Amino acid sequence: MKSIHPGDIVDNYRVESLVARSGMASLFKGTDLEQNIPVAIKVPHPEMEADPVLFDRFKREAEIGEELDHPGVMKVYSVKHRSGVYIVAEWIDGRLLRSILQENKKMSPERAIRLTVEICDALNYIHQNGVVHRDLKPENVMVDENDKIKLIDFGIAAKAGSKRLTFGKFSQIMGTPDYIAPEQVRGSRGGARSDIFALGVMLYEMLSGKTPFRGDNPMATMNDRLLNNPVPPREANPDISPEMQEVIYRALEREPDNRYSTASEFAWELEHLDQVTPVDRPEMHNWEKRKTPLFRKILFYSGVAMIPIVVFGLLIFLAKHTK
Repeated sequence: MKSIHPGDIVDNYRVESLVARSGMASLFKGTDLEQNIPVAIKVPHPEMEADPVLFDRFKREAEIGEELDHPGVMKVYSVKHRSGVYIVAEWIDGRLLRSILQENKKMSPERAIRLTVEICDALNYIHQNGVVHRDLKPENVMVDENDKIKLIDFGIAAKAGSKRLTFGKFSQIMGTPDYIAPEQVRGSRGGARSDIFALGVMLYEMLSGKTPFRGDNPMATMNDRLLNNPVPPREANPDISPEMQEVIYRALEREPDNRYSTASEFAWELEHLDQVTPVDRPEMHNWEKRKTPLFRKILFYSGVAMIPIVVFGLLIFLAKHTK
């Protein structure tokens, strides 16, 4: 699609102003001339249209968005007669959760719970409709003046039953290093519980002002969640109650089967902290012991070296017991 500018008329939409520009697309505020309502118009850059991977991501965002209809999810409108490639969505008055965190660093437990429960409600809806966001992070959550949220950017979302998608760029497969789940680091496509892990990271960040896993580069950050335990939430912020800490740990379980099974279960415990029983977890005590990828390699090769020894031992055992 050719470049557009404020004042242009694109089909049934008047372009009002440029709001943001990313590496892939430009976002404009516009007006639907038929309904006379404000809309958001997302237009891919020409080089994005020429890239099959990025262009597929753009189309997926439109297709999934048009199928979803929930107050906590940005609504994407279906355009009947489209003269070019663009997305038209509802205009959202609000701020990115990332902007709020940058301004305030951390927030009160009451507000963090309120926002997390709102996000859980939206996640529960998309999961029930066979969609996994896969890139849940503060940059993809809009918050209005009443702390009502909207999930945005379904560019790398996955639908149940759809074919597995392969991308050239690691981050496009898996989302953002600070928020992706351990199973995604291991190469899994990721499911609903991967979104729950990402929300657990966000809750930790909202309460403490920092993410739970660290590293000098994206790969090191992703490896950290496979090898180490985060600083306990109450160490990071003493205002976090033992019950809240337990909820965070349940959302951040390394194995998906040990996490909350649904976003609604996550929300229920946040709203009923008096019914949550804290557990004395090993990760509350051994978190200062840091393993490195080198340590992991040593364990792996030690295990490989042990295989012939074990096999030899089994052969001796069988020889003695078959005489």
